[in-house]
Amino acid sequence: MIKWIIVILGLVAAGFGVSHFFHTPEDLSKIPWEQMVEPGSLSKAHAFLADDCLSCHTPVEGVERDKCVACHANDKHIVARQPTAFHADITECASCHTEHQGEDAKISLMNHIALVDIGFNMLPNPNVPFDEGAATMAFLENVLANKQTADPLFVHPDVSDKEALLNCSQCHSNDDRHFTLFGEDCVQCHSTDKWSLPTFIHPSSQSRDCNQCHEAPPSHYMQHFKMISAKVAGEPKAKVEACYACHQSTSWNDIKRAGWYKHH
Repeated sequence: MIKWIIVILGLVAAGFGVSHFFHTPEDLSKIPWEQMVEPGSLSKAHAFLADDCLSCHTPVEGVERDKCVACHANDKHIVARQPTAFHADITECASCHTEHQGEDAKISLMNHIALVDIGFNMLPNPNVPFDEGAATMAFLENVLANKQTADPLFVHPDVSDKEALLNCSQCHSNDDRHFTLFGEDCVQCHSTDKWSLPTFIHPSSQSRDCNQCHEAPPSHYMQHFKMISAKVAGEPKAKVEACYACHQSTSWNDIKRAGWYKHH
């Protein structure tokens, strides 16, 4: 026991505060002393650093961005892909990438609230706490200054106030199946934990307003539409915008008078 106490005191004396072995401990009194010395196995990707704590940890400061960048600066695909391009400007890594959770742990969990916090910390005065009222006022002032018309401020009930400040389309426009028909404020309908909308009720199959939500594929604006698509459906005079003339609501490939037809 004395041996371990000496080890712990030695680590503290060297500048390793307990909090630097864990990213966000909720209650230090509940953490056993063994875990302070052995916080847990690293993931498979970082397993080769198991005996070299200083590769990631800095005395007193903890895990710093510069040490992460030293290894990952050459991961060009991270900044080349739209969903992860924001890493080029990020100033802190440990909020989303937490280690010491075991070899099979996934250390790339997306934390949208942490992303907002990081963004606020990058502002000129990081000591000012988040203020929803001030943030809303700044948004409205920006809208008025640029003579813009504010969209209806509908926000999904599972989206937090902080998450609602994010510009979803900046990272997810390539995932937009609506082709911007619903605008760029994704949080009006979607939560940040999943894209699906379990509560969504599709309009009646008799509706003729399909093109308000669904955009035709590029081939429909070429000769392909008249030469093949419209003929297969038996609607030679059909217009591209009149989706209901050829398609059924069960599936896009369930064509009237033709059944399941895959030709794209």
